Amino acid sequence: MTDRTDIDLAKLRTRLEERRAEILAHSTHSEDYRKPVELDQQAVGRLSRMDALQNQEMHLEQERRRVVELEQIEKTLKRMDDDQYGHCHNCGEPIAAKRLEFDPTTPLCVDCADHVSHV
Repeated sequence: MTDRTDIDLAKLRTRLEERRAEILAHSTHSEDYRKPVELDQQAVGRLSRMDALQNQEMHLEQERRRVVELEQIEKTLKRMDDDQYGHCHNCGEPIAAKRLEFDPTTPLCVDCADHVSHV
């Protein structure tokens, strides 16, 4: 386990696992919306087809974001398993407990994140 006594690791792990399950369920549910749009003009009018293409693009983007979030969750769970959770990837200092409570997947402390965002 991590040497951090100021964070509730079990609670954060549960949040991450619940979010992972939520993402996977939503991804499965929206699979049909991401399928290619039929281009048969007899079956669908031009404007309806444009709406369908736009909806497809929105669902594809939502899925891309879910995949990114899922990757972050998996990396975080691995850090937890490897006893590396709660410390900044860049400087090694402890990440503030409030920051981890807000976003359990954050790999950087406030100072390093601020530096990265200004680069």
